[in-house]
Amino acid sequence: MPRTKKSKQKKSSDSAVQGTNDSSVVSKCSAAAQGYFKDPFLQHFVAKVTRRAPLINRGYYVRWRAVDHCVRTFLQVTAKCPNRQILSLGAGFDSLYFRLRADGALNDAVVFEVDFPDVARRKAALIASNINLRGMLDSCLPSLTGPVYVSSSHHLLLGLDVRDESQLEDALGAAGLDWTAPTLILSEVVLTYMETQWSDAVISWAAERLPQSLFVMYEQIHPHDPFGRIMQEHFVKLSSTLHALLQYPDTSTQRRRFLDKGWDCCVCLDMNDFYSQLVPEEERRRVESLEPFDEHEEWHAKCSHYFILTASRGSLMQQALLPVPVSPAPPVSPSWSPAALNVRTVPVCLEGMGMASTWTGPDQVLLTGGSGRGGRKAESRALVRGPEGWRSIAVEPSEHLGVRLHHTLTRLPAGGAVIHGGRASPLRPVEGLFKLTFEPRLLPAAAEPTCGDALKVCVEPMICTGSPPSPRWRHTSAVVQHRGRDFLFVFGGKNRSDSVLGDAFFLCLDRQNWTEIPVDGTAPAARHSHSACSYQGGALVFGGLSPRGTPLGDTALLRQTETGFLWETVDVRPPPVPRCSHCAHVVGDKLVVVGGVWWSSEGVPGVVVIDLNTCSSREFSLDTSSVPWPLMLHSFCSELTDPSEPKLLLIGGGGNCFSFGTHLNPQLVSVDLRPVLD
Repeated sequence: MPRTKKSKQKKSSDSAVQGTNDSSVVSKCSAAAQGYFKDPFLQHFVAKVTRRAPLINRGYYVRWRAVDHCVRTFLQVTAKCPNRQILSLGAGFDSLYFRLRADGALNDAVVFEVDFPDVARRKAALIASNINLRGMLDSCLPSLTGPVYVSSSHHLLLGLDVRDESQLEDALGAAGLDWTAPTLILSEVVLTYMETQWSDAVISWAAERLPQSLFVMYEQIHPHDPFGRIMQEHFVKLSSTLHALLQYPDTSTQRRRFLDKGWDCCVCLDMNDFYSQLVPEEERRRVESLEPFDEHEEWHAKCSHYFILTASRGSLMQQALLPVPVSPAPPVSPSWSPAALNVRTVPVCLEGMGMASTWTGPDQVLLTGGSGRGGRKAESRALVRGPEGWRSIAVEPSEHLGVRLHHTLTRLPAGGAVIHGGRASPLRPVEGLFKLTFEPRLLPAAAEPTCGDALKVCVEPMICTGSPPSPRWRHTSAVVQHRGRDFLFVFGGKNRSDSVLGDAFFLCLDRQNWTEIPVDGTAPAARHSHSACSYQGGALVFGGLSPRGTPLGDTALLRQTETGFLWETVDVRPPPVPRCSHCAHVVGDKLVVVGGVWWSSEGVPGVVVIDLNTCSSREFSLDTSSVPWPLMLHSFCSELTDPSEPKLLLIGGGGNCFSFGTHLNPQLVSVDLRPVLD
């Protein structure tokens, strides 16, 4: 390739990387404006404060919190040192210096910031034109010719390409960097934009030149799962490829990277671990109360794809390393079976997440609620299986079912179904129950749908006596039996106050009465986004999210007794990996759990089969090579097809991948269960 062409491509890529600074500071400013953290200086670096979605605000909060934790720890450890300094690489429009200076946290510390000359020039101009920022410097701004664009006793801003090691070293030395003083090197999503040979060189250079130092890095990991694929594609579209991901795809390889490049010690945590174990519970409650929020799968996925790392040189800096979280229980890793289950495309285009589904007849599945590309959906659909396979048709309900997500649709033994709960938004739960009944048959199935094809659904509000459950969503419903009668068993969920629920309710279906039934034993912990399946007159509850927001992996059996029910814990070995937002089915004496979200770094959930006789489990991955990728199995529906040829029909699913875009599975897929049920 001609040198001029390479130079043009490099300049274009550098400009794109610089553009990520502008987007990042707007998002940080949004989080600060909504009270996630205190930073009155960010607003001076944006043209307008723009409110981002709650998921993005939370994502930038946990980034800010992790970096702030590391910076404050460094300043505490070095409090008695006469000279100490922070070297921020690719600082962009970060307000770290101004925030620390306003808090009185700098004392004798000096903040050096380095970024491309164009970014440094723009930042210096903003500082010079703003009285609030300019007033926090104790000397005049130099001319905007570089490489030093801002110079004061505690803050220096340099316009340099970090990849030019010789120029960087000379300019920092001339600006007064003390190579022997305790130094924090900060890199927030900077090195990954460089080709790996350059980022590795920066890490090695810092270890060699700064013998008493702490390196703090915040970046992305896990490029190959569905979220990681969407994340990578987003940055490629921005001409800001994440180069480090392929060679260093997880926390263990990132840690090894620093140790191999000359650092003495290294601790690397993904943001799920940081948030759940290093952010105090009181602070988590405060943050989680700031905005209505119901994107739990996306939040955990985002946190599992970013990490905070600290690496140390010198004995003093070892004290500033991130503490390794002490979990109350050792993490559970999947014990994969050598067999992978075949996944095949079903040629029906149907998108949606947060829907509910149930069989309405031998060859038809009803889908209600959910949301799609056009927003929340009020219409329902049906899937019909004919000689030519599955197809989607319209539903004509006798009464409008309204907009609802994360509700339950439970098939009744006597026919029909009950729809319960759900939400229109995190502030608008849906109240009341509806009973759905269906016409005995459809018009004859055809290879192609016609305008006359529609499932007729009779919708009747259920007027029930007794004390009903409070409005909720992300709960479960299953049919259980007590003294010869069928009951709708409702368990768990969450409500508009963001409380996670652990209560249980029984609705007598023929009397339409919420009934108190004695339940002995220790009830499962409160949870939402779990599963519950009817089993031998009782119910099996598995997984979900706890009140702390951590996935659960327990299995609880609500067993029939002469007087009522009894909760029993099923001690499954090996224990399944904790997960949430999955689907589950009972096949004989086996509980089949598919999909969901977990915190494990090893792949994504496939199918786990729990043998209820032996209390054993086997984990199976999914062979998705023949279906459109990525396949995102949360906020989806699952139905079990013919017992004689057991397959799972997976419907919908997807989510908002942080700020990278929304992914919706475009087609139905099926999973062949025969290998796991033999």
